[in-house]
Amino acid sequence: MPEELAAMAENAEQFNSKIERAVAGRQLMESAAKNIQALLGGAPSDLYLRAVSELVDAAEWSELNDRFYQTLAFGTGGLRGRTTGKIVTASERGNARQDERPEFPCVGTNAMNFFNISRATRGLVAYLHDCNGDKRISAKPKIVIAHDPRFFSKEFSELAAKVASENGCDAFVFDGPRSVPELSFAVRYLRASAGVVITASHNPPYDNGYKVYFGDGAQIVEPHASGIIAKVNAIVSEAYKPVARDRQGKITIIGKDIDDAYMDRLETLVLDPTVIREATLLKIIYTPLHGTGGVIIKPMLKRLGFNFKVVPEQDHFDGRFATVKSPNPENAEALTMAIDLAEKEDADAVVATDPDCDRMGAAVRASDGKMKLLTGNQIGSLIAWYRTRALFEKGVLNKQNASRGVIIKTFVTTDLQKAIAAHYGLRCVETLTGFKYIGAKLGNYELAIPEQLRQNYVDLSEDETRKLRLEHSSFYVFGGEESYGYSGADFVRDKDGNGAVIMFCEVAAYAKVHGQTVDQLLDDIYSEFGYFAEKNGSLVFDGAEGATKIARLIKTYATDPFQEVLGSKVTNIRNFETDDIKDVEGDQIPKEKMLMFELQDGTRIAVRPSGTEPKIKYYLFAHRRPERGKFNSEELNQIKTEVKEKLDRLWEAATRSAAVLAVAGSDLQRASLHGLFCAV
Repeated sequence: MPEELAAMAENAEQFNSKIERAVAGRQLMESAAKNIQALLGGAPSDLYLRAVSELVDAAEWSELNDRFYQTLAFGTGGLRGRTTGKIVTASERGNARQDERPEFPCVGTNAMNFFNISRATRGLVAYLHDCNGDKRISAKPKIVIAHDPRFFSKEFSELAAKVASENGCDAFVFDGPRSVPELSFAVRYLRASAGVVITASHNPPYDNGYKVYFGDGAQIVEPHASGIIAKVNAIVSEAYKPVARDRQGKITIIGKDIDDAYMDRLETLVLDPTVIREATLLKIIYTPLHGTGGVIIKPMLKRLGFNFKVVPEQDHFDGRFATVKSPNPENAEALTMAIDLAEKEDADAVVATDPDCDRMGAAVRASDGKMKLLTGNQIGSLIAWYRTRALFEKGVLNKQNASRGVIIKTFVTTDLQKAIAAHYGLRCVETLTGFKYIGAKLGNYELAIPEQLRQNYVDLSEDETRKLRLEHSSFYVFGGEESYGYSGADFVRDKDGNGAVIMFCEVAAYAKVHGQTVDQLLDDIYSEFGYFAEKNGSLVFDGAEGATKIARLIKTYATDPFQEVLGSKVTNIRNFETDDIKDVEGDQIPKEKMLMFELQDGTRIAVRPSGTEPKIKYYLFAHRRPERGKFNSEELNQIKTEVKEKLDRLWEAATRSAAVLAVAGSDLQRASLHGLFCAV
């Protein structure tokens, strides 16, 4: 025994010596060294020490800096980060084979692992206890927990439930992978205090995340966001003492009952069941991209009577997402297998959802017989138009109550939806990017109903809540983002891939019944409301130097804005970080780093840094409205060509100017920026 203790002491001394030398030689950041010591000091087992020691012995300082330079910060959406390292240590690999998921998640303070799941859950529960105390509620808080099929999602979900219960909170845990929108529904259905989804959406397989919802079923916004963030970020150790046994919460497994209740609500999204029954020749291909979508979408499409097939190779849970480069339905590559099956089956439409099933992408068989990808703006506009038209045809909306109808979109989503709303007399409310802002609006509309009438709002039928909203508040017709997120009812307070598939398939059925392809139907909408086209792009600037370049770009656009673009003068500039901006309902728009330039010819340019990636994003908008009547097909085709050329030139000008500005000093002259934007 003395010999073993001596060996341990010698190993510890060598370990600390290597750390100190690496810091002195600037191979290891000081913050990383401090976080290593802090993590090892509260380690529940020797796994952390073994994994870190392997990296230290191999002098993998870059990997250690990535894992430890900071403690993964809890932001307004929760946590997101790597759950497997760029280098997987033998200790983390454990008994897993090289081609399998490691036995243990990435060890580090800046990673998605048990350490950070514990921190996040304890901070969230502490905030919920404070909220109950402020409201003098004696009952335990309730949290609903769901997870996707990613690496360690199930284990993280189980740990979150354990930590929540041991800290005095009841936890309701789904019995298997479930989607983000079903979690949002379940929070309200179970009258929970909050919800958590273990997911990283459509990120690469090595990522995972922890997304938080409040009791209204929407992603957290202020003031709750800041309150939870403060609680979580104050926790630096994995160790905690459970509350007394009689104060601990209960863990309840949920599943089919919630599925059934959610599916009953989803069925109410169908506005004209006869259209689906009559579209007997419509063929649909669906792929869940190895994610949660198949849990609900397959039985829903069957229940509604759609003729569909699922891509068999992608119809199972797989945290590797082995059949795609990225499980993102925004990307054409992710739909390749579905489109191939559509060609084989001569199908009319392809729909795909991402792993947590909050986004949906689509492709349709065009009038020329080829499969054609639709943009997020096009999908959203088709659904917005169809739902508005159908609600008027059904008599739910009319001239007398139209002003209570609302379409909600983000500022960087197509203005075609604004034109549709204006034509029918609806309000079009614009929000910042992020469905949490749309969810907050839905919460406001519910609260606008007199209190005595909304006591059991969650239990009321869709017809009953619709009546209340039309009489006393605002009736939500549709909402969406250009980034492939949509919803059509307020029983879910986030973007809903399950609902989006149902709504889009009804649009496809409508087109089929009327002897059209979906792209022909879209052209009819363009002919009536105007041709609206968009081009989105990003420039990537990695690392600390990249962050400096992005900041320089945004600052230059704000302080030395261009005055003219391709011969059209800039008529208005909105700086969302500094300007006092309110929406059409008079609500204050939160501050955000985004600039919007409006040009004399109706063109718009939006610029914003990504909140999650080392990118600066550009959104370009152009349109042409008919001066009288409608565009004929020849006019529309000519306009499409002209607008596309304009957007291509605008993108070239934007990227050319950005390339110069990214490396230029602060003394760059306004004339240079002006010249770059006008040069193409």
